Amino acid sequence: MAKSLPRELVQVQQEWPIAQIIQALELALNGKGPALAFGPTTHSHVARKIAAVIPTSGSVGTPKEVALTSKALMASAKASHKYLKAKKNERWSLLLPINHIAGVNVLVRSIILQSQVIDLRMKSTYESAEYTSIVPTQLYRALHGDSDLLKHLCSAKAVLVGGGPTSDYLLEEAKSQNINVITTYGMSEMSGGCIYNNKPLPGVKVKIRKHQVIALSGPMQAKTYLNDQNAWKAATKNKWFVTSDFGEFKNGKLVVAGRVDDLIISGGEKISLSAIEGVLNKNLQNQRFMACATKDAEWGERLALASDGQIEIEKIKTLLKEKFGDHAVPKAFMPNVELPITSIGKPDRKKLLIYFERLLP
Repeated sequence: MAKSLPRELVQVQQEWPIAQIIQALELALNGKGPALAFGPTTHSHVARKIAAVIPTSGSVGTPKEVALTSKALMASAKASHKYLKAKKNERWSLLLPINHIAGVNVLVRSIILQSQVIDLRMKSTYESAEYTSIVPTQLYRALHGDSDLLKHLCSAKAVLVGGGPTSDYLLEEAKSQNINVITTYGMSEMSGGCIYNNKPLPGVKVKIRKHQVIALSGPMQAKTYLNDQNAWKAATKNKWFVTSDFGEFKNGKLVVAGRVDDLIISGGEKISLSAIEGVLNKNLQNQRFMACATKDAEWGERLALASDGQIEIEKIKTLLKEKFGDHAVPKAFMPNVELPITSIGKPDRKKLLIYFERLLP
C-alpha cells in the first residue's frame, strides 16, 4: 500500500554544496529519499517512480517540468558510458548548470562511476578530468581566448558537446587542437543526449516522420510533463517522443537540420532561423550571428539579424540570397551587440527580439 503513496518532491537550492546535491540525488535514484526538482516546480509530490524533475529551457512558451524516473536517468548514463568505454573512478567535470539535464547527467554518471565530481562552474582554474560536457558556446570560447578552458578540454579523454548545433569549422578547430569532441543530440524528454556523433546510443530508436520531423524512443524517455500532461500526450505517439526538430539520415547518420519552432514565415516563404545562423557562422568565422523574427505589416514576420561584430550588409545579403533565395535576405540588422544566450548557451531569441523592438519603429 505504501508504494502507491506519492513521493515528496524537494527543490534543489542554489546554496547547496555539490556534495549535498550528489548525496540527495543518489538517495533519489535508489528510492531512499525524496525526488529532486532541479528548477522551480509547481508540485510538492510526484509518483513513486519519479526521481528527478528537470525544467525545459523555455525558449518557446512556459518551461515544462520533465519528470524522469531513476530507470531513465540510469539508462542514459550507462549508454553514455558504454559508448565512451568509461571505467570506474574515472571523473567528470561539471561545467554546466544543474538546472539543465546535461548538468544533472554529469552528476548521475559520476554516481555510477563512484567518482568525484570536479565542480568547475564557478572556478577560474581547471582541475583535470577524464570527461566533461559543454555547449558549443563554451567550445568557441576555449578555442578563441580561454586558454585555461582549452587546456582542460585538451586533457580530457572525451568532450561531449550538445545543447545546440556545432558548426563544422568549430569541430575542425577542436580537432586541430587534439580535443576529442563527441557531438550529442537529445533533450530533457530523452534524459539528455541520446545521439552521439550522429548515431543513436544503445537502445535508442530514431524515426523520421512526416515533414522530416524527428521522433525518438528508448529506455531513457521521460514519463510526463508535471505541469502539462496534455502537452506530453500530444508529443508522444505509441511510445515515440516527437521532437521539435527536423532532420534526415545521410549515409547512416542522423543530420539535424533545425528546429520546427524556429521556422518563420516572411512574405509567404518559410525561413529557418538556425539555418540562417549556421550558414553565416560557417562562412564568417571571426564573428557570431543570431537571428530572430519581428512583426511586420507587409511581410507578416521580417527576418532580423544581429552580430557581435561589424555587419557587411551587402555581403551577407548576397550570401543568404544565393543559399536560400530572396526571401532569406534580412530586413533589419544590429551590429556589435553582445548576443544574448540562455544559461545553457542556447540563443535567447526572446531577449534578442526585445533588443530589436527597442531599435525598430
